[in-house]
Amino acid sequence: MAAFVLVHGSMHGGWCWRRVAPLLRAAGHEAYAPTLTGLGERAHLAHPGIDLDTHVRDVLGVLEYEDLDRVVLVGHSYGALVVTGVADRVPERIAHLVYLDGAEAGDGQAVLDFFPPEGQAARRALVDAEGDGWRLPPPADLTGFGVTAEEDVAWVRPKLVPQPFKTFTQPLRLVNAAGFAGPKTFVACVEAPAAGWREAMAERARAGPGWRYRELATGHDAMVTAPRQLADLLLAAARAAPTPPAP
Repeated sequence: MAAFVLVHGSMHGGWCWRRVAPLLRAAGHEAYAPTLTGLGERAHLAHPGIDLDTHVRDVLGVLEYEDLDRVVLVGHSYGALVVTGVADRVPERIAHLVYLDGAEAGDGQAVLDFFPPEGQAARRALVDAEGDGWRLPPPADLTGFGVTAEEDVAWVRPKLVPQPFKTFTQPLRLVNAAGFAGPKTFVACVEAPAAGWREAMAERARAGPGWRYRELATGHDAMVTAPRQLADLLLAAARAAPTPPAP
């Protein structure tokens, strides 16, 4: 049995895994979908000081207080940086690291670094104009997330909340020289808008030892638009995790 920890992306919350987590549990596994501080049902805790480290600590707390080992740790979009930080700090607890349409950052890289200069400038301007100088408002149009079906839009749009912008500007800090050396999977959502980081991740996953590359024919929010197909990929990742030695 594996323990899945599903980490959402920016502006979302643990709620976005509602269609995926039950499928993992039905297959006999544990599944946790924590909501990061200041987002989802924890939006009332939002403040300007929330940063990437805050969210790394959120997930570390889940692993510690739920006594989780052999974790299949899944990071979607922005959540990819969060799970990279978590795996760096407790590699012994992680069995498989899954990047769901998100980039593996290196030490000193921030989310904003993965956007072109004009994208960075546009987000900073939006934060200043509509986000009180510290939060990034969610888009009104969800096509960038690949969420277009009427029922999906009705579910997702009211639940998106502004993202504390320091989570985008704070560089990732990697503190463990050895880091996580276990298996990794990159899942590309190939109907999402083209992005240079996605192409780079695909190349890395295809060529790099220890990596698996998979594709989903859906938009960026695969947990919303392709939950069954995503769950099948995650279950396959759990099966690919190394078996621990006998005591």
